[in-house]
Amino acid sequence: MKRAGISKTFPKSVNRAILIVVSTMAIIFGVGGIGHGFFEALQGFTSTNGLLINAIGEANKMWEYGNEPAITVIPNFLITGIASMAVGLAVIVWSVGFLHRRNGPTVLLLLFILLFLVGGGIGQVVFFSIIWVFSTFIHKQLKPLKSGKVGSLRKKAAHYWLVFLVASSFGILFALEIAIFGLVPFVRSPDAISLVMLFSLGTGFVLMILAFLSGMASDSESTMGRAV
Repeated sequence: MKRAGISKTFPKSVNRAILIVVSTMAIIFGVGGIGHGFFEALQGFTSTNGLLINAIGEANKMWEYGNEPAITVIPNFLITGIASMAVGLAVIVWSVGFLHRRNGPTVLLLLFILLFLVGGGIGQVVFFSIIWVFSTFIHKQLKPLKSGKVGSLRKKAAHYWLVFLVASSFGILFALEIAIFGLVPFVRSPDAISLVMLFSLGTGFVLMILAFLSGMASDSESTMGRAV
């Protein structure tokens, strides 16, 4: 009965765990794009003076390294800020309601590229690439897990994809918070704060990969169940 309920929400061909992981990660970076755009818009109707900008201007910077570098093809802070917020919102809406469609990954990639070009941030590019690659597995027919040590390990990992996803989301969101506000409990040195931010982001990246891989293992098990 539970599987029947799920099938009413998503087509049977959709790998549900992968979809949830991809959607969650895309939403997080959509929010990041909105954050960049907000601070860009705060700088007003002024020239960006080039492609490379600081999303957070000196007047709004909250800590020494809180600049949030970005690239934009729009030579005006207010307009590029509005565009970044609009595209970030589009990423969120697409990820929530439309990513499960056949053209979902393609549109997501185009939105990611557009977000990058209108000031959504530079550091997200690596994440965008990985998220898009795994989004192409949303509709793929996954092979059942094989027996043996590797297969047994994958089967065990399949049960923890949601744990990896939650931990990854926390790490990445914490890094995004630090990038803007520079707030780390009991840490005051800007250099130390920067290291914590990089560690949190790197840990979130590794956990994101584990969430994807374990999600694929979970969907492989579900695929075998549907075949039966």
